Amino acid sequence: MKIRDTMSDAAAIVGSVIDARRGVLYPARMPEFHRLPAPPEAADLAVWFWIPQWRIEPGRSSRQDVVAYPALNLVVEQHEGEPAEVQLVGATTAASFRDLRGRGWAVGALLRPASVAALVEDPAALLDAAMPFDAPELLADVTAAMTGAGDDRRSDAVSVFARWLVARVGDVSPAAQQANALSDLLMTDASILRAEDAAARLHLSLRTLQRLAHRHVGLPPAAMIRRRRLQEAAQRMRDDPRAEIALIAADLGYADHAHLTRDFRTVLGIAPSSYRADPDS
Repeated sequence: MKIRDTMSDAAAIVGSVIDARRGVLYPARMPEFHRLPAPPEAADLAVWFWIPQWRIEPGRSSRQDVVAYPALNLVVEQHEGEPAEVQLVGATTAASFRDLRGRGWAVGALLRPASVAALVEDPAALLDAAMPFDAPELLADVTAAMTGAGDDRRSDAVSVFARWLVARVGDVSPAAQQANALSDLLMTDASILRAEDAAARLHLSLRTLQRLAHRHVGLPPAAMIRRRRLQEAAQRMRDDPRAEIALIAADLGYADHAHLTRDFRTVLGIAPSSYRADPDS
């Protein structure tokens, strides 16, 4: 199968296979949250657009714990009483959290790898970090959409965001298309347990696979596979708190229960049994 065919097949299912809340460790704590699909013209550039809106009582906060997808996010965000801003947020190596206070909103694009080269020189330098991103037109247009009087504010915000992204990235190169295919495969195909598996499926050398992941995501393929399995494990524990952790580990391709527990502790900071027992999970 050719790279282009593999990419097209994976892209056709990625948005439906990936659950937008899978990376959220405690969905019950989420504020109002919407996920809108990328318009067709931006389908190679963003997996989806996500829009949280929150109104927290004075003196209180809402903590959001996330084990994020192995991808970059471009985010326009506004907190009450502060000017809106644009940030490029790098991939993460562990679970992270954020405390929401007051009122505000954000419009974020979960970027596909094809967008990254046009936005940042070295995505690995943004691991576990974020940087202000100079995009005044994007900032103005998204803010106008979100603060407007229309009933379709979120859809309008996504439309202007997508148009900006298409104009900024331009034509998608063959290397960027390969990077999309790589990411889609690693995040949707449970049979891919090693980087070598993905390289064989995509008819690429392991070195080329690793180079694509570094340039377009900033994480090695093995870390992307680990993230997919941990997100799936956490979701299964939320959906069925009585499920045996050993069976979940086996289903997800772990050698044994201990390997899943080690990854869970390393990335999420807690044991699977503790997470499963948490009533907010």
